[in-house]
Amino acid sequence: MEINLPDISPEVQQAKMRFGIVGNAPALLAAVSRAIQVAPIDLSVLITGESGTGKEFFPKIIHNFSSRKHNRYIAVNCGAIPEGTIDSELFGHEKGAFTGAVSSRKGYFEEADGGTIFLDEVAELPLTTQARLLRVLETGEFIKVGSSTVQKTNIRIVAATNVDMLKAIEEGRFREDLFYRLSTVQISIPPLRERGNDILLLSRKFASDFAERYRMPPISFSDEARQALLHYRWPGNVRQLKNVIEQVALFDAGREVTSTDISRNMPNHPNVYTPTISTERNHDYSRERELLFNMMFRMQSEIDNLRATVERLSTAQPLMPPQPEMPQTLVKYTPLPKSPFTEATTIEPEQPQVRHGASSSAMTLEDTEKETIRRSLENNGGRRKATARELNISERTLYRKIKEYGLE
Repeated sequence: MEINLPDISPEVQQAKMRFGIVGNAPALLAAVSRAIQVAPIDLSVLITGESGTGKEFFPKIIHNFSSRKHNRYIAVNCGAIPEGTIDSELFGHEKGAFTGAVSSRKGYFEEADGGTIFLDEVAELPLTTQARLLRVLETGEFIKVGSSTVQKTNIRIVAATNVDMLKAIEEGRFREDLFYRLSTVQISIPPLRERGNDILLLSRKFASDFAERYRMPPISFSDEARQALLHYRWPGNVRQLKNVIEQVALFDAGREVTSTDISRNMPNHPNVYTPTISTERNHDYSRERELLFNMMFRMQSEIDNLRATVERLSTAQPLMPPQPEMPQTLVKYTPLPKSPFTEATTIEPEQPQVRHGASSSAMTLEDTEKETIRRSLENNGGRRKATARELNISERTLYRKIKEYGLE
C-alpha cells in the first residue's frame, strides 16, 4: 500500500527532496520520520539494513536536522580501511609512532569535534578498535597512536551495518557492550523487495537520469516489464536496480522495454522471480529455542548439584566417604582369661569405652572418619587437594575436618 503525498509530513517531504529519496513505502517513510525525530537529541544511532538499501542517506538526515548541522560531517567506511591503520585514521597518530609516520596527524574524531561521524560497516572494526571506540562513546576521550596524552572530543556517532549484530556478538566478532552503546536508537531500512511500487518510481527516475546525463532517447516500460520489476527479489536492492536500469537504458535506448529485456540484464539468474510480499520471511525461531532449552538444562543441572551439596553439608552425621573400609589399626582384640571369681566381660584395651545410647554410634563413626582422613593424608604425602579428591569431598570440608580432629 502506498502513502499519498498529502499524508506525508512536511519534514519528511523536505528530507526526501533534499537528499533525493524516492519512494512512498510506509516502512521507508517511517525510517525517515524516525531519523528526523532523533536528530535533535544527541543519542547514538545504529542504522541496519541489507547492502544497497540506501543506509548512507540517513546519517545525513540526522546531521542536517540536528544542532550540529553547521559543524563537520565525516563518513568513514570501516570495511575499506586496513586493520593496521584503522586506529590511526580514527584517532590520529604522533610523529614516529610507526614506520612511515613522518609527522603527527589528526584523526577523524579530532577533525569532527563538534560534528557528526558516520561509521559505515561498523561491524568490520577490529576488536581492539572497538574497545577504543567504546571509550569515546562513554567518556568522549581518546588517545592518539604513539601518544600518552588523553584528548577530549565532542562528537555524535551514527553507525550502519548490514551484518546480523546478535550473531556477530555470539561468534565473538563484536563487543556486546559496544553494540548497546551504538544502538541507543535503531533505524531499520526496508529492502527494496518490500517497498512495492517504489520499484517502479525508482526505475523511471534512473532511466530518466541516465537519458539526461548521456543525452540519449529515454526508454519506457511495458506492463509485463513493470510486473517483472515488481516480482524480482532484488538481492542487491536499490544499487542493483540502478545497475540493471542503466544497462537497459543504454542498449535499448528509445524503445519500450519488455520483460525479456529486463530479464536479459539480470545477473546469473534471469528468470528467478519472487513475490514482492513473501510469506517466506517469517522468522524461524528454532535456533533461539535450542539455545534457550540448552541454557535451561544447564541451569537445572547446576541447581541439582547445588541442592545435593547443601543437603550433604547440612546433615547431622559427620561426612563419610562412600563405603569406607574399616582401618585394621583401630581395633586390637586380645582375649583375656576368665576370672575364677566373676564373669568379667571381654575387655579390648585399645578400644574407647562404649557408652549406651545414641552417642556410642557417633563416637565410633568420628574415630573411623578421623583415622580414614589421617591414612589418606599419609598416602598422599600430606597433599590436601589429592586427599580431598580421594575422599570425594571438597577441600574446604577437608580443611575443617583436619582442624576439628587436630590432624594439622
